[in-house]
Amino acid sequence: MSIMDISKITSIMAEDIVFTLNQLGILKIISGVYFVAAEKGLLQTLAKKYPVKEPRVDASKLHWSPFVTDVKRDKFSIHSKKPSVEGDEMRGSGGF
Repeated sequence: MSIMDISKITSIMAEDIVFTLNQLGILKIISGVYFVAAEKGLLQTLAKKYPVKEPRVDASKLHWSPFVTDVKRDKFSIHSKKPSVEGDEMRGSGGF
């Protein structure tokens, strides 16, 4: 499995994966190629030091509503912009 495979599966940036594995001391770089090299004892030590935590989410605090955009009301939409008559006259003339 490659760093990119891990990145795609976890949606974590490849740079973050490389940095983290390097910080944990299990990433080796040989001729510009990354290898994960860890002994079983090191992995067990890391697992004890950094246990997997369950997410703590209070479901009563979650409120979901669908994301709906209205083209007419969306301030970033091109369709919501009205052409400026004064701006159009000044654009072609080159005058300020």
